Amino acid sequence: MRTGEPLPPVGEVLATLATGLWTWDTATELVTVDAEAARLLGLPAKQATLTEAQARARLHPVDWNEIISVVGLAVAERTLAEVRIRIMDEHGRVLRVVRSRSKPSYDKERHAFQLIGTLQEVTEPTPGTPAGRSAVTGDWRRSREAFLLDAGRALAEARSTEEVLRVAAGLSMPGFSPDGLAVFGVEGERVTIVGLHGYQPGDEDPFAAMPLDTDHPAAEVIRSGRAVYLSTPSDYKTRYPVMWQLVESFGRQSWAFLPLIVAGRTMGAWMASFAYPVAFTPDERSVLTTVARMLAQALSRAGAAETERALTDGLQRSMLPTLGPQIPGMNVAARYVPTGGGLQVGGDWYDMIPLPGGRFALAIGDVQGHDVRAAGLMGQLRIALRAYASEGHRPDAVLSRASRFLHGMTDGDGDGDSADPRFATCLYVEADPATGTLDIARAGHPDPAIRLADGTVLARPTAGGLPLGIDPDADYPTTRFALEPGETMLICTDGLIETGGHDLDSGWQRIREILEDHKGDLEELADALVQGVHGPSSHHTTGPLADRREDDIAVLLLCRPGEGCGEPVTATAPQIRRTMLSVAQTEPERVAVARQHLRELLHDWRSQDQIDSAVLLLSEMLTNVLVHTDADALLLAEVRGEPGSRRMRVEVNDTSDDLPHRRRPGELASSGRGLVLMELLAQAWGVEPRGEGKSIWFELYEAEEAVTP
Repeated sequence: MRTGEPLPPVGEVLATLATGLWTWDTATELVTVDAEAARLLGLPAKQATLTEAQARARLHPVDWNEIISVVGLAVAERTLAEVRIRIMDEHGRVLRVVRSRSKPSYDKERHAFQLIGTLQEVTEPTPGTPAGRSAVTGDWRRSREAFLLDAGRALAEARSTEEVLRVAAGLSMPGFSPDGLAVFGVEGERVTIVGLHGYQPGDEDPFAAMPLDTDHPAAEVIRSGRAVYLSTPSDYKTRYPVMWQLVESFGRQSWAFLPLIVAGRTMGAWMASFAYPVAFTPDERSVLTTVARMLAQALSRAGAAETERALTDGLQRSMLPTLGPQIPGMNVAARYVPTGGGLQVGGDWYDMIPLPGGRFALAIGDVQGHDVRAAGLMGQLRIALRAYASEGHRPDAVLSRASRFLHGMTDGDGDGDSADPRFATCLYVEADPATGTLDIARAGHPDPAIRLADGTVLARPTAGGLPLGIDPDADYPTTRFALEPGETMLICTDGLIETGGHDLDSGWQRIREILEDHKGDLEELADALVQGVHGPSSHHTTGPLADRREDDIAVLLLCRPGEGCGEPVTATAPQIRRTMLSVAQTEPERVAVARQHLRELLHDWRSQDQIDSAVLLLSEMLTNVLVHTDADALLLAEVRGEPGSRRMRVEVNDTSDDLPHRRRPGELASSGRGLVLMELLAQAWGVEPRGEGKSIWFELYEAEEAVTP
């Protein structure tokens, strides 16, 4: 080439030097190679675009794992990534060894690596020699740092013994990855096998439960606390002749046995076996020793966590009852899930208590706190509730006595200055399977929800008092309503509502959607509720709060068999939807609850105007009772018929004999418009005297065509 002549194209220069060019974009998962790079990969010598899977199939799996580590380290250090790669054929044989040098970069917007580099064939080292065992990068220090960084992170994130063993089996050591692993533990005076990788099922049988004084490398390591390295089969046979007869058939060529030491105590041994000779140089021993230390720490953490989980979960579940046989006329399902952080034991509980006359009681509650004391108080409180209920007390008396009991338990010497006062929320339900009647007393606990036979879900407001244990003289009024055939009642602790950053409103909305969409039986519904707030799908339904706290979950479902619960829904069955709510003179704020209750009952009514009219009329009727009488009001609402031609009937009953009178209010009058609105908005209405008191009612008929809200 003469001076002044233009330089030849880069492609020609690379081809002359037998050097291939390649690019890799992890965002698109595509690898582009020129003709020379394709040839070096064992492909036809022409430019091609491969998927990551196709390119990976041409490389030795150990080398692929190390490439990922080296690329990440090169990006962090802003240097070149140099690797040596073994190219494999379709039968798993090494075709050649190539060296790649590339400049990786990281795209923050796409969260992906972009690489462009060269491939060049190098002389393949002889297996078993120091060159043959050196790191694929050709740089032992950087390869070791990358490997140990990844290994430490992966082992630190493992949460169980099984996960630790799975991570250990997937570690790819720089240049000398083992193909067989075993972790040995100690139980009393025997050596056990905790986990195995790279062997067939049953291979561990001769070594299971070996006496600690057995002439086996793992037993010697556990006894002495010193590592044992066996570079050749002859080393193994000479040192452990009896055991050699058992391991010879496995076909391994080198073995390393290292102690697993935590806080100065040898808790077991780790074996790494190799299908090719390994000299175990100082560098290789250093890597193996470091991995053994990290593995020991990970196994110790996982073992302690598993012991704690087993202890606390066993303690919690031992305090929870079994529901036993189903009760004629009612179906019951329950779930308990300990999900809180830290010590997985808390104060959530549920119970089902048989009562005289075929009746039974359901109780669910949550003692303040998430510790052993909360669990202990929960167990005592549950026993106390069961005792009071078995004595025949009504729901209000059961909770009053339980509150006095808990107050005495946590109030110390009675001076109100206890070092650890506690309270508990509770919902107590007494059920009559023959009639479906439910008597409910509530102590600071979330209200129940009712799923009607057609899938409509209503929050059922109930009267309540303070949480148990705060005031020993607290009262707990009782709310009564009937569970119709096909209806299901849900009661739960706040963990089901608020887990995942939800407040009461957004949490109930999430639960309502699960209840309305579910089509299976009661047990499947219980599973769906737990999975919806705690399973994988819950990550898509996080709430508005920044605190994504988790709490224990206790769920009880009570169903009265009928169409929609335990029986298929038939097309000819009449569609009836009912609700009932009481509004006392001392609770005028429940008028707003009643309005919301009616809106929920009419959630799929076609005309929004009719819904607004019904809510307005209901508000007038309830307000008239509270203002013009001394009686309490009882709301009864019913929707009957098929969608598109349904009838809505709303009644308000009271015990006053005073009948409403039509008046002509002036422009500035503050009352007197109730009956006028009835005539204008209702399609039918009336006032009916009863034996004691009266009933004011109105009816609306669903419009034939939908009205756009």
